[in-house]
Amino acid sequence: MALENKNTKTEFVNREIRARQILVINDDGTKVGPLNKFEAIKMAEDEGLDLFQVGMQDKNTAIAKILDYGKFKYEQKRKLRENKKNQVKVENKEIRLTVGIGDHDLETKARKAREFLEAGDRLKISLKFKGREIAFQEFGLETLKKFYSKIEDIAKIEKEAKLNTRFLDMYVVPKKG
Repeated sequence: MALENKNTKTEFVNREIRARQILVINDDGTKVGPLNKFEAIKMAEDEGLDLFQVGMQDKNTAIAKILDYGKFKYEQKRKLRENKKNQVKVENKEIRLTVGIGDHDLETKARKAREFLEAGDRLKISLKFKGREIAFQEFGLETLKKFYSKIEDIAKIEKEAKLNTRFLDMYVVPKKG
């Protein structure tokens, strides 16, 4: 575990609060008013809770809430886990083609591309030029258009075909709805 630098600390609790005056908010949400730092900490300790700095009002006055800090941290972690669980993860998949690909092979690759797109993945279609094929880029574009025509009902082009060294790359994403 890395040592924490005091200057980068973002959450201040109890005696870590640096301000002299503290505007205290009770655990039920009522404002108690500006108090001396030590009075505010004593008030929180009397209730068996912690004084947690929520923000700064001005240079010398902090805004702090009386709450159970352990419970607060636990709730934050739980919300973070819940949000992560509900996130949709988009994966990048790739399909490779060649200039002289056969019709049946093109159909097979299109079927696989449909599976990826239906799963909600982003798809990179790469067409590789071998040897002297690079001189006939129009055949490569033609093959890419032919492939896209087989999946265009469920996909839309995110990035048009662009030559990248020996590859002609195009990116497609699933259509919404």
